[in-house]
Amino acid sequence: MKDVQLEIGGRPLDGAELGALAHLYRGEVYRCSVWRTRLDTTTNWAVVTLGVALSIAYAAPDASPLPLVLVGISNLFFLTLEARRYRYCDLWRRRFRSMEMNLYGPILSGTAGPDASWARDLRDSYVRPEFGITYLHAMGRRIRRSYFWIMIIQLLAFLGKITVHPSPVENFEQAMQRASVGVIPGEAMALGGLIYALVLTTLALWSLLADRRARIAEDLSAPDATY
Repeated sequence: MKDVQLEIGGRPLDGAELGALAHLYRGEVYRCSVWRTRLDTTTNWAVVTLGVALSIAYAAPDASPLPLVLVGISNLFFLTLEARRYRYCDLWRRRFRSMEMNLYGPILSGTAGPDASWARDLRDSYVRPEFGITYLHAMGRRIRRSYFWIMIIQLLAFLGKITVHPSPVENFEQAMQRASVGVIPGEAMALGGLIYALVLTTLALWSLLADRRARIAEDLSAPDATY
């Protein structure tokens, strides 16, 4: 591999500056890894609460489907919390990916070093950080990765509770009677579940289309476009 003189803004980088950038890169990777672990923690909470709700709802023939409704509310809370964490994780990731493409890439390929625009963008990210993804977009991505499947299991469990547990229903009225929770009629519970599923599914599909458009428009790799 031939020697490459790395420059930023027309000024060569000395050994101390390259070392500082290496430590900066390692720090950004570490911060992203920490926030990625926090994402997994929130998802684990959602899975555990769903398991508890399933156990309670199917524990007895006369058990109420209310736990399956409450777990949907708790999972919405986990989803919003996870979307916030995802935005921070994405911020750190964009920084170290920028260094990989503009600093380490030229070193490994033996080509010219990074240009001034890359350095200015990275500097601005430290001086005035801005998220690279909206809150709703982050929610859509997390739904596609994890919460869509949690939602499917939850809805199937609710349908199973009101249709086959403890015995198969004989008509629609009986199913709505089983779906009722307290003073809330079964029709309202069914409508709420339908809206819940449609909203989350629409958000997931919207984020998928947005990621595909960004991948084509910016010529991104699949991991960069759909992380």
